[in-house]
Amino acid sequence: MTGSPSHLAVTADAYDALAPVYADFVRNALDALPLDRSVIAAFAELVRAGGPGPVAELGCGPGQMTAHLRDLGLDAFGIDLSPVMIDLARAAYPELRFEVGSMDALDVADDTLEGVLAWYSIIHAPPGDVPAYVAEFRRVLAPGGHLLLGFFESEGGPVEAFDHKVTTAYRWPIDALAGTARDAGFVEVGRMLREPGEDERFRRGHLLMRRED
Repeated sequence: MTGSPSHLAVTADAYDALAPVYADFVRNALDALPLDRSVIAAFAELVRAGGPGPVAELGCGPGQMTAHLRDLGLDAFGIDLSPVMIDLARAAYPELRFEVGSMDALDVADDTLEGVLAWYSIIHAPPGDVPAYVAEFRRVLAPGGHLLLGFFESEGGPVEAFDHKVTTAYRWPIDALAGTARDAGFVEVGRMLREPGEDERFRRGHLLMRRED
């Protein structure tokens, strides 16, 4: 496992403690976010064009995004570090598969996934650990498979920590995160930045990448 055990334990415990509140907060979050829905739809369309293989949502939380991917026609399953989150996801979507696991050491064979969605789930990783996370995403993706990252963008500044309501998180400049993915063997397909909404503090970044063959 590449991530710090203490960091992983802190993150899991923090989400376990707030899981029911967090699940209520995010349940219908996409309904008011048309730009976010559009980039997820583009990801799903590209994945479907590549073949019928499975798609993993890494850091799936209570499962609503995994279900959304299913509704977009993908063979989706979810993985999360928090056992309580996985229990909530299984209860809410019993027809889908959810597993406890860490995205830095996935129990997934090499070259098997058509898509990986990490939707605001690398935000708690210490910046020095992120290259290893992205390398793990590449390992499990089939050649030509797609990766979609959602994250808080630092608006041109450096990577910086902030006081996320669950536990410490990091904002990334989009160019730096794109460069990290390129170094891991991805090519950029597209990017989308949007300004914060009425109840949001920070600009949101989205990177759509493809694994090089």
